[in-house]
Amino acid sequence: MPLPAGRQVRGREKIMKIGPYEIHSIETGQFALDGGAMFGVVPWVFWSKTNPPDERQRISLAARCWLVRGNGRTILVDDGNGTKWPEKLKDIYRLDNSNDNLISSLKKFGIHPADITDVILTHLHFDHAGGSTTLDNGKLVPTFPNAQYYVQKKHWELSQNPTEKDRGSFMKDDFMPLMQHGVLELVDGEFEIFPGIELLVCNGHTSAQQLPKISDGKTTMLFCCDLVPTASHIPFPYIMGYDVRPLVTLEEKKKILGRAYEEKWILFLEHDPQTEAVTLKTTDKGFAIDQTLRLQ
Repeated sequence: MPLPAGRQVRGREKIMKIGPYEIHSIETGQFALDGGAMFGVVPWVFWSKTNPPDERQRISLAARCWLVRGNGRTILVDDGNGTKWPEKLKDIYRLDNSNDNLISSLKKFGIHPADITDVILTHLHFDHAGGSTTLDNGKLVPTFPNAQYYVQKKHWELSQNPTEKDRGSFMKDDFMPLMQHGVLELVDGEFEIFPGIELLVCNGHTSAQQLPKISDGKTTMLFCCDLVPTASHIPFPYIMGYDVRPLVTLEEKKKILGRAYEEKWILFLEHDPQTEAVTLKTTDKGFAIDQTLRLQ
Protein backbone atom coordinates (compact mmCIF):
# COMPACT_ATOMS: atom_id res chain seq x y z
CA MET A 1 0.00 0.00 0.00
CA PRO A 2 1.45 3.46 -0.84
CA LEU A 3 2.40 5.63 2.12
CA PRO A 4 -0.22 8.31 2.79
CA ALA A 5 0.67 11.96 2.48
CA GLY A 6 2.79 13.06 5.41
CA ARG A 7 4.71 9.79 5.69
CA GLN A 8 8.41 9.64 5.00
CA VAL A 9 10.73 6.68 4.82
CA ARG A 10 13.94 6.80 6.84
CA GLY A 11 15.84 3.59 6.15
CA ARG A 12 13.31 0.85 6.85
CA GLU A 13 11.37 2.93 9.37
CA LYS A 14 8.18 4.73 8.38
CA ILE A 15 7.90 8.17 9.96
CA MET A 16 4.64 10.08 10.32
CA LYS A 17 5.55 13.72 9.85
CA ILE A 18 3.17 16.67 9.64
CA GLY A 19 4.76 20.04 9.20
CA PRO A 20 7.71 20.31 11.59
CA TYR A 21 6.44 17.49 13.81
CA GLU A 22 7.24 13.80 13.95
CA ILE A 23 4.33 11.91 15.52
CA HIS A 24 4.69 8.53 17.19
CA SER A 25 2.21 6.19 18.82
CA ILE A 26 3.08 5.35 22.44
CA GLU A 27 1.61 2.21 24.00
CA THR A 28 1.23 2.52 27.77
CA GLY A 29 -0.39 -0.87 28.44
CA GLN A 30 -3.82 -2.42 28.10
CA PHE A 31 -6.86 -2.52 30.34
CA ALA A 32 -10.49 -3.61 30.17
CA LEU A 33 -13.88 -2.01 30.70
CA ASP A 34 -17.42 -3.35 30.67
CA GLY A 35 -18.47 -3.91 27.07
CA GLY A 36 -22.04 -2.81 27.62
CA ALA A 37 -20.86 0.48 29.12
CA MET A 38 -18.48 1.01 26.20
CA PHE A 39 -21.28 0.68 23.64
CA GLY A 40 -24.30 2.15 25.41
CA VAL A 41 -27.59 1.29 23.70
CA VAL A 42 -25.97 -0.91 21.04
CA PRO A 43 -26.91 -4.56 21.79
CA TRP A 44 -24.31 -7.16 22.80
CA VAL A 45 -25.06 -9.21 19.67
CA PHE A 46 -23.55 -6.43 17.56
CA TRP A 47 -20.57 -5.13 19.54
CA SER A 48 -19.41 -8.55 20.72
CA LYS A 49 -18.62 -9.62 17.14
CA THR A 50 -15.71 -7.19 16.91
CA ASN A 51 -14.98 -6.77 20.63
CA PRO A 52 -15.32 -10.20 22.27
CA PRO A 53 -15.77 -9.85 26.05
CA ASP A 54 -14.07 -11.90 28.72
CA GLU A 55 -15.92 -13.97 31.33
CA ARG A 56 -16.68 -10.75 33.26
CA GLN A 57 -18.06 -9.00 30.15
CA ARG A 58 -15.04 -6.70 29.84
CA ILE A 59 -13.50 -5.82 26.50
CA SER A 60 -9.81 -5.23 25.82
CA LEU A 61 -8.71 -1.63 25.36
CA ALA A 62 -5.45 0.14 24.65
CA ALA A 63 -4.21 3.25 26.47
CA ARG A 64 -2.38 4.76 23.51
CA CYS A 65 -0.81 8.22 23.47
CA TRP A 66 0.88 10.63 21.08
CA LEU A 67 4.53 11.57 21.23
CA VAL A 68 5.02 14.71 19.15
CA ARG A 69 8.51 16.07 18.49
CA GLY A 70 9.42 19.26 16.63
CA ASN A 71 9.74 23.03 16.88
CA GLY A 72 12.00 22.54 19.88
CA ARG A 73 9.31 20.72 21.87
CA THR A 74 8.70 17.15 22.99
CA ILE A 75 4.96 16.86 23.59
CA LEU A 76 2.92 14.02 25.06
CA VAL A 77 -0.83 13.83 24.49
CA ASP A 78 -2.41 11.89 27.37
CA ASP A 79 -0.39 9.44 29.44
CA GLY A 80 -2.49 6.36 30.11
CA ASN A 81 -3.52 4.71 33.36
CA GLY A 82 -0.23 5.02 35.21
CA THR A 83 1.10 2.49 37.69
CA LYS A 84 -0.16 3.73 41.09
CA TRP A 85 -3.00 1.23 41.29
CA PRO A 86 -3.86 -0.99 44.28
CA GLU A 87 -4.28 -4.68 43.53
CA LYS A 88 -8.07 -4.61 43.85
CA LEU A 89 -8.44 -1.97 41.13
CA LYS A 90 -5.82 -3.62 38.95
CA ASP A 91 -8.05 -6.68 38.96
CA ILE A 92 -11.28 -4.76 38.32
CA TYR A 93 -9.84 -2.94 35.31
CA ARG A 94 -7.58 -5.82 34.21
CA LEU A 95 -4.58 -3.53 34.00
CA ASP A 96 -1.79 -5.14 32.00
CA ASN A 97 1.70 -3.66 31.69
CA SER A 98 3.41 -6.94 30.90
CA ASN A 99 4.34 -5.78 27.39
CA ASP A 100 4.28 -1.98 27.57
CA ASN A 101 4.24 0.91 29.99
CA LEU A 102 4.57 4.63 29.46
CA ILE A 103 8.20 4.99 30.50
CA SER A 104 9.49 1.90 28.66
CA SER A 105 7.65 2.92 25.48
CA LEU A 106 9.16 6.41 25.59
CA LYS A 107 12.63 4.91 26.04
CA LYS A 108 12.23 3.09 22.73
CA PHE A 109 12.40 6.54 21.13
CA GLY A 110 15.26 7.69 23.34
CA ILE A 111 12.94 9.83 25.47
CA HIS A 112 13.25 10.08 29.25
CA PRO A 113 10.67 11.74 31.55
CA ALA A 114 12.83 14.84 31.95
CA ASP A 115 12.83 15.34 28.17
CA ILE A 116 9.08 15.97 27.93
CA THR A 117 8.36 19.69 27.60
CA ASP A 118 4.55 19.62 27.45
CA VAL A 119 1.69 17.25 28.30
CA ILE A 120 -1.69 17.94 26.72
CA LEU A 121 -4.33 16.13 28.77
CA THR A 122 -7.50 15.62 26.76
CA HIS A 123 -9.35 15.29 30.05
CA LEU A 124 -8.71 14.01 33.57
CA HIS A 125 -10.32 10.57 33.58
CA PHE A 126 -7.96 7.97 35.01
CA ASP A 127 -7.24 6.21 31.71
CA HIS A 128 -6.04 9.48 30.16
CA ALA A 129 -4.28 11.25 33.04
CA GLY A 130 -3.18 8.39 35.30
CA GLY A 131 0.43 8.55 34.13
CA SER A 132 0.71 12.26 34.97
CA THR A 133 1.96 11.59 38.48
CA THR A 134 4.14 8.98 40.10
CA LEU A 135 5.23 7.97 43.60
CA ASP A 136 8.71 9.12 44.63
CA ASN A 137 9.71 7.94 48.12
CA GLY A 138 6.04 7.73 49.02
CA LYS A 139 5.15 11.21 47.69
CA LEU A 140 3.12 11.99 44.59
CA VAL A 141 5.07 14.10 42.11
CA PRO A 142 4.66 15.00 38.42
CA THR A 143 6.01 12.18 36.26
CA PHE A 144 7.55 14.68 33.83
CA PRO A 145 9.49 17.12 36.01
CA ASN A 146 10.24 19.69 33.30
CA ALA A 147 6.85 19.64 31.58
CA GLN A 148 3.94 22.03 31.59
CA TYR A 149 0.60 20.21 31.65
CA TYR A 150 -2.53 21.59 29.95
CA VAL A 151 -6.24 20.92 30.50
CA GLN A 152 -9.38 22.90 29.77
CA LYS A 153 -10.49 25.21 32.59
CA LYS A 154 -14.13 24.04 32.44
CA HIS A 155 -13.01 20.43 32.69
CA TRP A 156 -10.80 21.22 35.68
CA GLU A 157 -13.81 22.80 37.39
CA LEU A 158 -15.82 19.63 36.78
CA SER A 159 -13.00 17.48 38.22
CA GLN A 160 -13.26 19.41 41.48
CA ASN A 161 -16.95 18.63 41.83
CA PRO A 162 -17.88 15.75 39.51
CA THR A 163 -21.39 14.41 39.16
CA GLU A 164 -22.44 11.14 40.71
CA LYS A 165 -22.42 9.64 37.21
CA ASP A 166 -18.75 10.34 36.47
CA ARG A 167 -17.20 10.63 39.92
CA GLY A 168 -15.57 7.22 39.60
CA SER A 169 -13.63 8.33 36.52
CA PHE A 170 -11.71 11.02 38.41
CA MET A 171 -8.84 9.99 40.69
CA LYS A 172 -7.43 13.11 42.31
CA ASP A 173 -3.98 11.61 42.84
CA ASP A 174 -3.61 11.84 39.05
CA PHE A 175 -4.00 15.60 38.81
CA MET A 176 -4.12 17.44 42.14
CA PRO A 177 -0.32 17.16 42.57
CA LEU A 178 0.08 18.91 39.20
CA MET A 179 -1.76 21.96 40.50
CA GLN A 180 0.08 21.81 43.81
CA HIS A 181 3.44 21.81 42.01
CA GLY A 182 2.38 24.71 39.78
CA VAL A 183 2.76 22.80 36.51
CA LEU A 184 -0.90 22.61 35.40
CA GLU A 185 -2.09 25.36 33.06
CA LEU A 186 -5.82 25.82 32.57
CA VAL A 187 -6.69 26.78 29.00
CA ASP A 188 -9.99 28.00 27.67
CA GLY A 189 -11.68 27.03 24.43
CA GLU A 190 -10.48 26.19 20.96
CA PHE A 191 -7.18 27.72 19.85
CA GLU A 192 -3.74 26.92 18.43
CA ILE A 193 -1.74 25.81 21.44
CA PHE A 194 1.47 25.40 19.42
CA PRO A 195 2.12 26.28 15.76
CA GLY A 196 0.15 23.77 13.68
CA ILE A 197 -1.48 22.14 16.74
CA GLU A 198 -5.08 23.18 17.39
CA LEU A 199 -7.38 22.12 20.22
CA LEU A 200 -10.99 21.15 19.39
CA VAL A 201 -13.38 21.06 22.34
CA CYS A 202 -16.18 18.51 22.76
CA ASN A 203 -18.74 18.31 25.57
CA GLY A 204 -20.62 15.04 25.03
CA HIS A 205 -18.37 12.55 26.77
CA THR A 206 -17.49 15.01 29.52
CA SER A 207 -17.33 18.77 29.89
CA ALA A 208 -14.59 20.38 27.77
CA GLN A 209 -12.71 17.37 26.45
CA GLN A 210 -9.95 18.76 24.20
CA LEU A 211 -8.91 16.93 21.02
CA PRO A 212 -5.54 17.98 19.53
CA LYS A 213 -5.43 18.31 15.75
CA ILE A 214 -2.13 18.60 13.88
CA SER A 215 -2.14 19.98 10.35
CA ASP A 216 0.25 21.49 7.83
CA GLY A 217 -2.45 22.30 5.27
CA LYS A 218 -1.85 19.07 3.37
CA THR A 219 -1.98 16.36 6.03
CA THR A 220 -4.17 16.49 9.13
CA MET A 221 -4.43 14.07 12.02
CA LEU A 222 -6.92 14.23 14.89
CA PHE A 223 -6.40 12.66 18.30
CA CYS A 224 -9.92 11.27 18.70
CA CYS A 225 -9.77 10.52 22.41
CA ASP A 226 -13.20 9.46 23.72
CA LEU A 227 -15.22 10.99 20.90
CA VAL A 228 -14.28 7.88 18.86
CA PRO A 229 -12.39 5.63 21.29
CA THR A 230 -12.15 2.57 19.00
CA ALA A 231 -12.70 1.74 15.35
CA SER A 232 -16.00 0.12 16.36
CA HIS A 233 -17.27 3.52 17.53
CA ILE A 234 -17.18 5.14 14.09
CA PRO A 235 -20.90 4.47 13.33
CA PHE A 236 -22.99 7.29 14.79
CA PRO A 237 -25.14 5.22 17.23
CA TYR A 238 -22.07 3.61 18.83
CA ILE A 239 -21.77 5.96 21.80
CA MET A 240 -20.45 5.02 25.22
CA GLY A 241 -22.75 4.68 28.20
CA TYR A 242 -20.09 6.65 30.09
CA ASP A 243 -20.90 9.81 28.09
CA VAL A 244 -22.71 12.37 30.22
CA ARG A 245 -24.45 13.94 27.19
CA PRO A 246 -24.88 11.20 24.56
CA LEU A 247 -27.01 13.32 22.21
CA VAL A 248 -24.32 15.99 22.24
CA THR A 249 -21.77 13.28 21.41
CA LEU A 250 -23.96 12.25 18.46
CA GLU A 251 -23.98 15.77 17.04
CA GLU A 252 -20.23 16.16 17.65
CA LYS A 253 -19.51 12.91 15.83
CA LYS A 254 -21.61 13.98 12.84
CA LYS A 255 -19.83 17.33 12.64
CA ILE A 256 -16.26 16.17 13.21
CA LEU A 257 -16.39 12.92 11.24
CA GLY A 258 -18.06 14.75 8.38
CA ARG A 259 -15.24 17.26 8.35
CA ALA A 260 -12.64 14.48 8.69
CA TYR A 261 -14.06 12.73 5.63
CA GLU A 262 -14.31 15.87 3.51
CA GLU A 263 -10.80 17.05 4.41
CA LYS A 264 -9.24 13.54 4.40
CA TRP A 265 -8.04 13.60 8.01
CA ILE A 266 -6.26 10.70 9.69
CA LEU A 267 -8.08 9.69 12.87
CA PHE A 268 -5.86 8.45 15.72
CA LEU A 269 -7.63 5.94 18.00
CA GLU A 270 -6.58 6.01 21.64
CA HIS A 271 -8.36 2.90 22.91
CA ASP A 272 -8.59 0.43 20.03
CA PRO A 273 -6.50 -2.62 21.04
CA GLN A 274 -5.40 -3.31 17.45
CA THR A 275 -5.90 -0.28 15.23
CA GLU A 276 -3.84 2.89 15.68
CA ALA A 277 -5.32 5.13 13.03
CA VAL A 278 -7.83 5.16 10.17
CA THR A 279 -9.16 7.20 7.30
CA LEU A 280 -12.85 7.29 6.40
CA LYS A 281 -15.11 6.46 3.48
CA THR A 282 -18.85 6.83 3.08
CA THR A 283 -21.37 4.02 2.81
CA ASP A 284 -25.14 3.90 2.65
CA LYS A 285 -25.12 3.63 6.46
CA GLY A 286 -22.75 6.52 7.13
CA PHE A 287 -19.00 6.49 7.63
CA ALA A 288 -16.76 3.44 7.71
CA ILE A 289 -13.04 2.68 7.70
CA ASP A 290 -11.31 3.26 4.39
CA GLN A 291 -7.68 2.50 5.39
CA THR A 292 -6.02 1.44 8.60
CA LEU A 293 -2.64 2.99 9.33
CA ARG A 294 0.27 2.58 11.72
CA LEU A 295 2.37 5.56 12.73
CA GLN A 296 5.64 3.61 12.68
